[in-house]
Amino acid sequence: MSETIRKTAQTMRHTVQAEPATPADLRRVFVRDLVMNCSIGVHAHEHEHKQRVRLNLDLDVLEAVEPLEDDLRNVVCYDEIISAVRRIVDTGHIRLIETLAERVAGLCLADPRIRTARVQIEKLDVYQDVASVGISIVRHNR
Repeated sequence: MSETIRKTAQTMRHTVQAEPATPADLRRVFVRDLVMNCSIGVHAHEHEHKQRVRLNLDLDVLEAVEPLEDDLRNVVCYDEIISAVRRIVDTGHIRLIETLAERVAGLCLADPRIRTARVQIEKLDVYQDVASVGISIVRHNR
């Protein structure tokens, strides 16, 4: 082995050994196509009638160091998340779809195990010739 290759290999070994440990493993919890009637919008007709919105949610969750032990307390429960989202929608009129998305992200990130929340909300009946309009946000726990 040439001297240059040997020195390069030594440098690479030192570099690899000096790297930090790999980050904790993540589990993805998701909710797909949750459709709800929501009082949302800035226009007068939107204050008078609820409209259908669809929510999609992806949550990156830190895996616990301790074993799951087949115990619901050791995971982020999607049923609890869905119930909390429904409570937000039922609290009253929301003017902006962005506000709804931020509230959903905030409730998710209140759980410190959740590192990232991706929230997509669509209004389904705004235009006859468009399947949906909406937004998607990504928020992180620091």
